Amino acid sequence: MTIEQVNRDVESTQVSAFSIFMYMLPPIGCGYMFCLVNLYIMKFATDILLIAPAVMGLIFGISRIWDAVSDPLVGYYSDKTRTSIGRRRPWILASIIPIFLSFWMISAPPESLSMDQLAVWMGIAVIAFYSAQTIFIVPHMSLGAELSVDYHERNKVFAARHAGWIGGYVLALGTMYWLISAEAEGDYQVRALAENQSYWAGVLTTICLLACVVFLRERKEFLGRGAEKPWGAMRDILANPHAKLLLIVNFIENLGGASIVILSVYNAEYVMKNAQMAPLFILSYMVFSVLLVPFWIKLARRFGKKPMWVGSLFVTGICFAFMGILQPGQELHLLILAGIAGAAGGCGGTVSPSIKSDIIDYDELLTGQRKEGAYFAAWNFVGKSAYGVMLSLTGFALSWAGFVPKADQTELVENTLRFLYGGVPLICYMAGTYLLLRFSFNESEHAEVRAALDAKVKS
Repeated sequence: MTIEQVNRDVESTQVSAFSIFMYMLPPIGCGYMFCLVNLYIMKFATDILLIAPAVMGLIFGISRIWDAVSDPLVGYYSDKTRTSIGRRRPWILASIIPIFLSFWMISAPPESLSMDQLAVWMGIAVIAFYSAQTIFIVPHMSLGAELSVDYHERNKVFAARHAGWIGGYVLALGTMYWLISAEAEGDYQVRALAENQSYWAGVLTTICLLACVVFLRERKEFLGRGAEKPWGAMRDILANPHAKLLLIVNFIENLGGASIVILSVYNAEYVMKNAQMAPLFILSYMVFSVLLVPFWIKLARRFGKKPMWVGSLFVTGICFAFMGILQPGQELHLLILAGIAGAAGGCGGTVSPSIKSDIIDYDELLTGQRKEGAYFAAWNFVGKSAYGVMLSLTGFALSWAGFVPKADQTELVENTLRFLYGGVPLICYMAGTYLLLRFSFNESEHAEVRAALDAKVKS
């Protein structure tokens, strides 16, 4: 497909397979990095680098404070950017080197560092990594919302993004399996493997990001239509009743999801007593998360996006509640539950960003501005804040319970892990389900909004 054909594709509500593929590529590399950082960094830090869990919890807590500044600014300036290649792709291009370097820093801390120096190194690396990812994620999500204004076409766009993200996670699971296996050979082998994979992951991610920048196109009519001031954008988001409710739901959902992400490896090793099965549990979740995406797109068209998201939250919460009470030797049960939870999560991962894009159209009707960056920055910040809060609580809870790396844990530690892994997600997902039932913006209302916006353009 030529560049001219891609340009013509942008002018319609239908998005070509080529454009969707280009949009899907960056999440493969970034998903790989996120998987290792979110699923393995805590264990890598406590078991290999011997950093106290509470210290890592503090590092992630500080990073969330910085996110309160960086996320809204990236969203605001992304909305306001005016260049010959658009307002989103310059940010995606600018994220390449910071993403590469920060991921390498996390994966390859020098062995010569003292414990205090190591803590500082990891603190800088973690904050830099999430800041670099913000520079990519917020504009990329915003670009997805702009590729089409069609209510159902957006499901396809974000389904592709979800598939790319999960594809990166699946690749990372292989690396995580090697890292866990290498722990039996010694810390040196783990460090060497971690450093080597960071280089190749950086190369892969660079290729994916460049392809997106070169071959994808943006809507010219959205250029320069962001909010006048950063605080004005935040005021508009909080004044939007639909957006405000989704911010709360998003925080609660990510709070439960963060507990799962952080503790999957710990649960496998210290509760199920089978550390090397951890990547298989996660793989089961990821595979089914992708396999049923086409099915969810069809069901969302028939029954609506909200019922699909509500069902996703409810089923996910129930599955992880049962996972939290499983005993060693019940790995098959865990694999099955992980697959069901993954299928439900894939549904939510497809329809939730699509719903958020519809809310941005509603904001345009109220304000006359296109603030995808500001909105997705807010949702991104809320999601990362939930992860940071849960990681901080997990670090302090494990330290309080008496967690000892690479040792048989006490009953208190095991029960703490079970509650964090099963009980917390159940509570969070059920609360999110209840709140989401109050969400009222549906397809017919979105059609009215689009009709009103189109009428403004014609007049």
